Amino acid sequence: MGGDSPLIRFFVAAFIYLWFGILLLAPMGALLVEAFTGGVAAFLREVMRPEAVHALWVSIEITLAVVLINGCFGVLISIVLARHRFPGRSLVNSLVDLPFAVSPVVAGLMLVLLYGPNRLFGAFFGLWGIKVIFAIPGMILATVFVTLPFVVRELVPLLEALGTRQEEAAYTLGAGSWQTFWQVTLPSIRWSLAYGVVMTAARSLGEFGAVIVVSGNLISETQSATLYIYQAAADFNLRGAYSVALVLSFLAVALVGLLEWVKGRREGKPSF
Repeated sequence: MGGDSPLIRFFVAAFIYLWFGILLLAPMGALLVEAFTGGVAAFLREVMRPEAVHALWVSIEITLAVVLINGCFGVLISIVLARHRFPGRSLVNSLVDLPFAVSPVVAGLMLVLLYGPNRLFGAFFGLWGIKVIFAIPGMILATVFVTLPFVVRELVPLLEALGTRQEEAAYTLGAGSWQTFWQVTLPSIRWSLAYGVVMTAARSLGEFGAVIVVSGNLISETQSATLYIYQAAADFNLRGAYSVALVLSFLAVALVGLLEWVKGRREGKPSF
């Protein structure tokens, strides 16, 4: 667009700002206004309800667990896909993207079919007193499934682009596999890993479809923040729904800011 007139550039920029304003800023502004309609005291009262506090903590705990699980296994899967050739590799590579194609509700239902109390894996875990479905483990498992691709899809292209020369040099100098990973591989991928982890966290905080199927939406037990918002709206407690939704929105904005900072570090330039 270097040869376009200033007027055309102005209208293009105005259209983009208007579009984002309608899609993003206007809904956020409306949510902010509605959450504080009754004043700060009413907002804090809704947010500090025991059920709301518990729901927020459930979401945070699930997010931390999912980040840890998908961070570790995402790195492992990425190294296997980027560094090794084996029968079925293309199939495994395609299956990583399955959560993008499958509805979260369908994913939750599939987990119920496997981990339900009277199902194959559910009965096995039940022998050890571990409840998966309608409990926190099931919610973590569902969110792990939904967020699986984020770390892998960040790391595999980078690992393939980096190649194995540095790692082979480390082996030549006498380093073992574990030492090479910590001192060569991980430093090379740390910012892409951080980017994938933040994306995983953002997706985990907002997950609804899969967790509502596997959780049972039990108040003060398996009710996450998104489920609390849904239940509050269904019960016509709109102020409570708006207030907790605003808290989640603030967390999402903070994660987006963190994402931009990590992106800037990864690309070696200022983020803001």
